[in-house]
Amino acid sequence: MSLLDIPLNVGKLSGVVYTFQKAGDTLPMHTHTGGNAHITIVARGKIKAHGNEWQAEYSAGAVIDFPTDQSHEFIALEDDSRIVNIVK
Repeated sequence: MSLLDIPLNVGKLSGVVYTFQKAGDTLPMHTHTGGNAHITIVARGKIKAHGNEWQAEYSAGAVIDFPTDQSHEFIALEDDSRIVNIVK
């Protein structure tokens, strides 16, 4: 896997920028707990997100608002895809 991540901290917001160098690179299944808002922005490329009993594909410009405690995983569908995860 060739996933690169860069920490992001702006005021009360924090997050991580993930770059998927190759199609098929994966950000493994995970869950954000507590009362934190979790928003993902697809900055470039195309990704598939999925969790328990759901899946969707997103392209650059998409904004995904995940409910707290919803498990999810990201898989790059194109080389050099990038997402920005923001947590409050």
